[in-house]
Amino acid sequence: MSETTTYSGAERHPIGLIVADDLQRNRLTVFFRLLLAIPHIVVVALWGLGAFLAVIVAWFAGVFTGRVPDGLHNFLAAFLRYSTRVSAYVFLLADPWPPFSGQQGGYAIDVRTDPPQQQSRLTIGFRVILAIPALILSQVFRYVNQIVAFLGWFYALATGRMNEGMRNISAWLLRYEVQTYAYVMLLTQRYPSLAGAPTP
Repeated sequence: MSETTTYSGAERHPIGLIVADDLQRNRLTVFFRLLLAIPHIVVVALWGLGAFLAVIVAWFAGVFTGRVPDGLHNFLAAFLRYSTRVSAYVFLLADPWPPFSGQQGGYAIDVRTDPPQQQSRLTIGFRVILAIPALILSQVFRYVNQIVAFLGWFYALATGRMNEGMRNISAWLLRYEVQTYAYVMLLTQRYPSLAGAPTP
């Protein structure tokens, strides 16, 4: 198991994407991947409503105290971890069906989140505005990831494996998206980073 690195100088990013995938793919589950993902997509949508409300509460707490309470931080980190696993499953970054859980570990693609830290109340107050450039780039990356997954679908059906280069590019794109949403959800005050090797 290794992690797509995200370093700025000697400092690592508080949010990381962990990749422990062996590239093996079951052709049958690859073929029906979108259908198999439907229950998870429903859960993400429902959990996302709760996460949206939690972000609002965390925003008020952060503006007044400069820190997201531990319980809210853990709830949002669990949602981010679960939704990332679902995205990884749909994008063929991982083969096993994801667990209905946001707990750390136990899946081929995981999200590392550092514990809550003190943040600038000013940047918390304007977080959504500050995140706009990253959100736009993240959306572009998602479109690119969809293209990579589409090509990877044919490759995996033909070979029973995911192409390593495609997987690594997809992981790099997904990592930026994860860091962007972590920034928006106040899990970190570090802006998403383009630095870091896409190789897990």
